[in-house]
Amino acid sequence: MASVLSYVPIVNRLVSNTGRTRTIDIPPVEVHNVETSPEKRPRTLKHLLKANHVNHSILYHNLEFHNHLPHILGSAYLLGADVQQLHNIYDVEAKELEPWRESPAEIAQDDWRDFLGEPEYQRAYVDFFEDALVLRHNYQWKGVVEEYMYGGKEPLINCLIGGLGHPLIHLGYAYEVDSREVAIEALGMAATQYNFLHKYLDDDSYSKPSSIEPSSPLELLSKLRSDNRLDGAFKGSGPENIGPLFQKYEDIVLDYWNAWTLDDPVKDFELSQEAAVAMLIATVPPGTHSYNFFLCHVLTTSHAVRILLPFIPSEFRINLVRQWWLFALAVYIAELRPKIDPDYIKPEDVAGKQWNYVEDKALNGPYATDAHFVKVVRAIKEAARTWGDVHERYLAAAVRFADDFQGWTFS
Repeated sequence: MASVLSYVPIVNRLVSNTGRTRTIDIPPVEVHNVETSPEKRPRTLKHLLKANHVNHSILYHNLEFHNHLPHILGSAYLLGADVQQLHNIYDVEAKELEPWRESPAEIAQDDWRDFLGEPEYQRAYVDFFEDALVLRHNYQWKGVVEEYMYGGKEPLINCLIGGLGHPLIHLGYAYEVDSREVAIEALGMAATQYNFLHKYLDDDSYSKPSSIEPSSPLELLSKLRSDNRLDGAFKGSGPENIGPLFQKYEDIVLDYWNAWTLDDPVKDFELSQEAAVAMLIATVPPGTHSYNFFLCHVLTTSHAVRILLPFIPSEFRINLVRQWWLFALAVYIAELRPKIDPDYIKPEDVAGKQWNYVEDKALNGPYATDAHFVKVVRAIKEAARTWGDVHERYLAAAVRFADDFQGWTFS
């Protein structure tokens, strides 16, 4: 039953009317400590993550694309990929990555925030956080994350959705495989992808009562789809619409953002994960086979939130979920609000198939080296494990995706 607690938003946390900080407590996923494991498969993942860290920049292609190697290596490893499969993934993905380039200047402790949002400083940020790892935190990467991700008046954690949520995704893998290289990259990515979206979490004046009746994420998305105030807002779809969206229609976006009140935080987070799956899978009519590349990020960032929630300080948890919701709304509108039809996911499509079937598709199928394909399978599987799947809705979504997928659509 939903809580009757009202909420008073303040910077970085939500407090109930009893004065207690509200949070979200869910069990952590298993952490795979590849750094110290003596077995060959985890050692292989460790070596490949280190090789990527040394050889490839975190941003490439005119600083527009993000290095996904830790995402697909981590996903495939967690789905059971063997040593040869991990090497093959690395070889394929590395072909399009780029070497590091020198930044315009170094970054120091007293000016590290001065260059936030400037991707050309990616190397300098990674060097800075690595120096902090050695000089300030005795090689303990979680200490570096604690200082720079959660500390200060406007902590980096409140803008992990910059750069299509890749800093959020990267940080999730850092915790799950306990990798200091991936953690340092996540900090570098968060710093270089920092943008205006942070203000909605840092400034409590944006969190206020909504004119829209509170309901679940899927119900709110349904209302949003039929909101004629956004009809014709954009000529075409794409993430380039996100900036103009907040410039022209900020009041509408924030009204929907604040309409999701998280009165029952754990249940509401579960509903948000259901919505994330539906936004990708239930927007694809049967027979079309093309899945939206940008809506995919709504699901993979939701998965990252699920990974991170048990590991981050409790006072940041609800706002991390609200940050994801802001991102989901922005991407959904930027992609021109496609119809979400639950009937596109049918339990009868499972036809006796189980998770091992889907995992095999991810590891051995034609898209086994497609980072986003493998991440989606992993995200849906983890949601099913977290919440249970009595009616096999998650399995049905995963089967449909694995069987139906023939590529991504970018428009």
